Amino acid sequence: MSRPLPPLPSYAHMLAKPNPKHMASLLAFFERGCTQRGTGGFGVEIEHLPVHNADDTAVTYFEERGVQALLERLRPYYDAAKEVRTDDGQLVGLGRDRVSVTLEPGGQLETSIGVLNEPAELTPLYREFREELDPIAEELGFRMVNYGYQPVSRALDIPVNPKPRYAAMTEYLGRVGQFGPAMMRASSSTQVSLDYVDERDSIIKMRLATAVAPILSWMFRNSPYFEGAENPWPLMRQRMWDYLDFQRTNVSPGLYDPRFDWETYANDVLCTPLMFADLTHTPEADGELEYAAFHQNAGDVYPDRELNDYEINHILSTHFNDVRLKNFIEIRHWDSLPVERAERLTQIVGGMFYDEARRERLVALLDGLREEDVFEAKATLQARGGNARPYDRSLDEWADLLGVTEAGGTLAAVPGDAKYPDVFQK
Repeated sequence: MSRPLPPLPSYAHMLAKPNPKHMASLLAFFERGCTQRGTGGFGVEIEHLPVHNADDTAVTYFEERGVQALLERLRPYYDAAKEVRTDDGQLVGLGRDRVSVTLEPGGQLETSIGVLNEPAELTPLYREFREELDPIAEELGFRMVNYGYQPVSRALDIPVNPKPRYAAMTEYLGRVGQFGPAMMRASSSTQVSLDYVDERDSIIKMRLATAVAPILSWMFRNSPYFEGAENPWPLMRQRMWDYLDFQRTNVSPGLYDPRFDWETYANDVLCTPLMFADLTHTPEADGELEYAAFHQNAGDVYPDRELNDYEINHILSTHFNDVRLKNFIEIRHWDSLPVERAERLTQIVGGMFYDEARRERLVALLDGLREEDVFEAKATLQARGGNARPYDRSLDEWADLLGVTEAGGTLAAVPGDAKYPDVFQK
């Protein structure tokens, strides 16, 4: 007779305990994210690096013909009710049905598209976005580039846009780990989001995505440059995030333990210092509503009651694990990609997670995986590049297993910057 496993011990934030009402709020939030089997969709986020046509340096928010001017001229194409402004009126976000435009800390322009029922829906929506944006950017003297990192400018030469959150992140991430300002101000990504059916389904998808997305990151690598020189890392984005702030990045603690559940994930999120407190939607708050919270976690900042959705989303957004759980699953590994490659990536990801036969084969293949195995796979990809054998298989074998070969490859010949059609990451 087998004995039940003891509770999963957590060695993260060992002296911190979550507020029970906050814990219940997150678990209910995850539960509300469940969808019916067979109805899952996609969300795709593509970030863009704005660069001057004259010298390929970064375009900043506040310069006279910069990112702020671009957003103001884009306003007529979007819903006025969905505009996002800072307290002093600076425009930092736009939205309409299925498309939103937001800013990353260094003025990188992110478009979030979805929900998509099929990967093929991405390109028409994205093309419309670019047909509106590109003539305005051209008139202002700049263009959008899809690389994982700025081609010329160095991170410390790029000012942070006016969101209070980013001032606190700069102060915090500039003093811990490595690459904080580089990640914030000069990097750019593609992210794909998936739905889940229930808790078990979400955990299977999180484990599988965490294990194999670094392999797809190598196949879709798109960072020719780093800090004005040739990028030295096969997986530059992974290298930055893994060394940034381990308590809120990398593999979710305990993910591959059979006892891992939503409560484990919520415990880690709730016990991690927030870095930045946002009380703008907390009715009881008085005094300062946005401030640095380098040591305070959710229980220290928010009232002893159930959390509202805004508070929950803020707490979850201060964690940057390779795969992030919200009321959907967000896979965060990839460099910024041109839309043709982003759609192909979404097609491959969809095949891995929504094609049950393929997913079951991959889950069986990786049965018994440990966190240490994922760390090893990421390290061997960084150390050996195309000669790596993650999980003891060649990259050619993985291309077949993940559906890359079947999809027709990664469209690696599509450039990230039309001005330089022959520039690619080696």
